[in-house]
Amino acid sequence: MKRIMELLLLVILCLTARASSQIQPQGLQVPCFFIFGDSLVDNGNNNRILTLARANYRPYGVDFPQGATGRFTNGRTYVDALAQLLGFPNYIPPYARTRGPALLRGVNYASGAAGILDQTGTNLGDHTSMNQQVAAFGETVLQMRRYFRGDNNALNNYLSKCIFYSGMGSNDYLNNYFMPTFYSTSSDYTTKAFAALLLQEYTRQLMQLYSLGARKVIVASVGPIGCIPYQLARFSGNNSTRCNENINKAIVLFNSGLRKLVDQFNGGQLPGSKFILVDSYRSSNDLYMNGTNNGFEVMDKGCCGVGRNNGQITCLPLQQPCADRQKYIFWDAFHPTEKANIFLAKATYTSQSYTYPINIQQLANL
Repeated sequence: MKRIMELLLLVILCLTARASSQIQPQGLQVPCFFIFGDSLVDNGNNNRILTLARANYRPYGVDFPQGATGRFTNGRTYVDALAQLLGFPNYIPPYARTRGPALLRGVNYASGAAGILDQTGTNLGDHTSMNQQVAAFGETVLQMRRYFRGDNNALNNYLSKCIFYSGMGSNDYLNNYFMPTFYSTSSDYTTKAFAALLLQEYTRQLMQLYSLGARKVIVASVGPIGCIPYQLARFSGNNSTRCNENINKAIVLFNSGLRKLVDQFNGGQLPGSKFILVDSYRSSNDLYMNGTNNGFEVMDKGCCGVGRNNGQITCLPLQQPCADRQKYIFWDAFHPTEKANIFLAKATYTSQSYTYPINIQQLANL
């Protein structure tokens, strides 16, 4: 019976690959890849909902073969590049338009403006919060069960080999705590108390993913938001970095707690699992400081945007972006260029410079 199940699954996966008109590469390291996050990794889930957090218009996607798909950059996102490094023949599709056997390869639940807290990002309109993304994965597991003929052990064994990525928290600071005109959190909580609140909620959400079958999990820390063009356009401090260090200091509190959480999970709290931390804060900071060593020339401006640092207003429909995207770290007021995304994906895949306690390739091979 087990052998029949394995053969059935193989047929389904082959049909999925054939439908994409691409040959399955020999280098595929994991059977599926599930993605949770915000606009840094969203690839089209917000396209048909009522929100300002959308990117399904030109010049977004100007360097992407399919054009403006809803990715908040000029080309590939970090998880697009990571999927390629993991050997996937196609990019992981958005949950909004994926059903049936394609789910077996994994889906992307990420949503622009999403946060750990449900209220986060509501200033921009509708989105899919982390709680909703986890619930959507629960629905996915139910749909996947039919391809395993209701055999939960076989399904759990399959999911245990998959990679799960979760990058959350940026909007909880950008579109919540540091937006006092819309949210009261900065007066309700100290930065330490707010970080504790986020970590408490995030712990519950990640444990819920574990209960649904996640075993190999990547969690990304929050990057130095105080240094993005949007903040540089609004901040006029006298510190040497020109960044808004008040925001960065608050984020460091969350990130340090996230590292402890990874230790906690790996220390036996979630048996059979392996969590790794991608240090987005340090990797992004190093890229800002040493960009010229990697071919970047513009570290403080968006390639597409309006006003100071091209960060006062983000990239507008049909706006003319910069001519040479390869020179820019930032695509718009908030998001990295494809080149920066690829650099960060490669740096976290094979190196331990920005991953803890092992790198992503090692996680895939467990």
